[in-house]
Amino acid sequence: MSFPLQLKSFLVKDRTIEIFVPDASVVQQRYKEGIIPFPYWSQVWPAAIAMSNFLLNHTELIKDKILLELAAGLGLPSITAAAFAQQVICSDYLPEPVAIMQQSVQHNHLLNVDTKVLNWHNLPADLEADVLLLSDVNYEPEEFKMQHALINSFLDKGTQIILSTPQRLVGKEFIEPLLPFCKIREEFPVIHEGKEVMVHTFLLNRL
Repeated sequence: MSFPLQLKSFLVKDRTIEIFVPDASVVQQRYKEGIIPFPYWSQVWPAAIAMSNFLLNHTELIKDKILLELAAGLGLPSITAAAFAQQVICSDYLPEPVAIMQQSVQHNHLLNVDTKVLNWHNLPADLEADVLLLSDVNYEPEEFKMQHALINSFLDKGTQIILSTPQRLVGKEFIEPLLPFCKIREEFPVIHEGKEVMVHTFLLNRL
C-alpha cells in the first residue's frame, strides 16, 4: 500500500539528512478505517533523532562496519549511518515503511543500504551484524521478555548494540537488566510536538 510522501529535512549534528515521510492525515485516515495497524512507523520519533546524533558523535563505532536496524520505521538512523558504514540493513516488519525507506535510500544515492522486511519474532538464523540499532522499541511491556532475549542473542554473537529510548515510566523495567552491558550512556534533548523529550542512548556489548 502506498502513501503520499513528503521529503523532510532533519538537522543531525552538522549534517542535513533528507528522508521521505508519509502524509500524516492519510495515514491517520487509513488507520481509523481499519486498513492498517497502528502506524508507529509513520513518523520520525525523538529516539531516532537522538540515535542519529549519537552515531555522528561516535562514528568510530560504525566506520566500515555492517549495521542492522530492526523496527527502523522510516530509517533515519540507517540513512545517517550509511556515510560511514560498510553496509546497512534497514528493516521493519511491515512492507509500507520498507517501501518508503527504499525511496529515501534512492533519493540519497546510497549504494550500501539494503531495505528488508524483517520481523524480530522470526529472524533468519544466519542474520548477523557488527552493530545492531534499536530505536524506541520498548513501548509495549508484554514484548520486553522477547526483546531482552533478542538483545542477548546478538550480544552473545559479539554484536555491539546501540539502543535509544525516550524517558518513560516503563523504561526502567526494560533498561535495568541491560545496564551491566552498558559501555556508553548519553542523554539528548529533542523537541517533539513543541515539547522537550529527553532521550537516553546506550552502547551495549559484552566486551
